[in-house]
Amino acid sequence: MEPLKKSSEAEFELQNLIERMRKGDRRAVARLITKVENGGPEVSKKILKEIYPETGKSFIIGITGAPGSGKSTLTNQVASEYLKKGLKVGIIAVDPTSPFSGGALLGDRIRMKSNFTNKNLFIRSMANRGKLGGLAMATKEAIHILDAYGSDLIIVETVGVGQSEIDIFKSAHTTLVIMPPGMGDEIQAIKAGITEITDIFVVNKMDRDGADKRVNELETMLDIGENIVVDQINHNVRIVKSKKWRPPVIKTNALSGENVPELIKLIESHREFSKTSGLKKKRLAYRYKHYVVDIIKYFQNKDIEHLIFSNPKINDFVDQILSYKTGSDPYSISEIILELFSKRYFS
Repeated sequence: MEPLKKSSEAEFELQNLIERMRKGDRRAVARLITKVENGGPEVSKKILKEIYPETGKSFIIGITGAPGSGKSTLTNQVASEYLKKGLKVGIIAVDPTSPFSGGALLGDRIRMKSNFTNKNLFIRSMANRGKLGGLAMATKEAIHILDAYGSDLIIVETVGVGQSEIDIFKSAHTTLVIMPPGMGDEIQAIKAGITEITDIFVVNKMDRDGADKRVNELETMLDIGENIVVDQINHNVRIVKSKKWRPPVIKTNALSGENVPELIKLIESHREFSKTSGLKKKRLAYRYKHYVVDIIKYFQNKDIEHLIFSNPKINDFVDQILSYKTGSDPYSISEIILELFSKRYFS
């Protein structure tokens, strides 16, 4: 009866945290996010089933860019502008995973210290858990928690950017890519993975040499790409954009705050465009398709892994692989096992 008791206590604790979160308890929010980080999809499932009807109200901004581009400082400035409007803001700062503890490296959070004491702001650093795209499953769950918490705005700042790092596009309503001058050559601005996820380009550190050159490079890139079909497949992922929205390019200085109010206007312009054009609904459908795929993959992979290492029937198939005969290669045997698994032969 002891395992049942422990399970019951865990359920009660989760429910208690959810109720406290609903009453505005920030510590409960932090504890719930820790639960999804450490407990995996099994815990996330219990939390999400309870809070999901209270989600779907937050506006989500994704901010990504190369290390050193000023993402954290700009994130702080964007948050400040929305806090001035009296809005409730949540920030999820995704950091590289520590190779020792598996946790996040928190150095960049010091750049957000000016808003630490604001009661309308909640900041959480999370590890990317080695996820190439920058967003682990727990980050997506954390977005739902902050949404249910009542955040008007959620900013997700990711580790970096590159052709394979497009996960933020799956979660954000508006995606900003930060590209400072003097970092990398022109080809960096033409990477398909960057152009396809971007709603607004931000050339930060505008006081440095090369800022205008970077703007011109981006504008030229956008001119070239105007005739490219945007509902396209890249890395087996469908990118949902609209030809009616040309990503604007704006210069900012995150340290001084110069042009940040103008950036907010562009963000709000894209937000309105997404509503009126139907783009928001399309992106939500896109987002949840991938979300469901990720969940299914997790549970299916877990079941298959348990099968491979726990079911003695698999040993016969492994023996076939070790025979090195035609038709006994790992791919052929995997296909046989997967077919039998789908028919519940091993259950």
